[in-house]
Amino acid sequence: MLEKLLFVILTIFCTSVTYSQEEIIKIVEETISIRLMLYALNETDIDYDVMITVEGTGFRQSAAKPRLTRVPATSKVNIARLTLLKDKTPYYTYKLIVNDSLSRRALRKQFELVKVKPKKQITVYITENCVSCDSIMKPLQDSKYIFTSHNLVEKPEIKKQLLMAFPQLDTLKTPVFSLGGHLFPEVKNYTELIEELDKE
Repeated sequence: MLEKLLFVILTIFCTSVTYSQEEIIKIVEETISIRLMLYALNETDIDYDVMITVEGTGFRQSAAKPRLTRVPATSKVNIARLTLLKDKTPYYTYKLIVNDSLSRRALRKQFELVKVKPKKQITVYITENCVSCDSIMKPLQDSKYIFTSHNLVEKPEIKKQLLMAFPQLDTLKTPVFSLGGHLFPEVKNYTELIEELDKE
């Protein structure tokens, strides 16, 4: 009885670990010619070592033993290549091991930096007399964050709505930011923007 209970607890624990690890690193696929490429997508600010074991039918794969591969923060790394068999539909399952204790032996492959959703959705409204827009927008464009922007000169309907909240909109020399639905008309630089973004 005790052994059976221990097995059930261990099974639940292992399932929870596997689930949480799969949430940290997502597997995305891309077909290129006769190859099915599997990528590890890391949308966090932490580097991880990842190892994938793939099983299934309708493809061939390298016979080499799977190894840990470094997946840097906010990046996408190819961790498996499957060669598709002619006239066969590929079916596969995979097991994923994710470590945050990094190994010196982990493979370092080419990686592609990816944009991620911030904790609060970022929308930028470019005002007509904005003098600090370039100095804020350039680092934001180079950052890891996904955001949307609207030039108020080109969007009179949006400008009309913002004027109800900010009658002085036409005199603002900064962009207006919406962070998670709250408006910030006096953010002067990128550092201030990140500070507001990180506030709880």
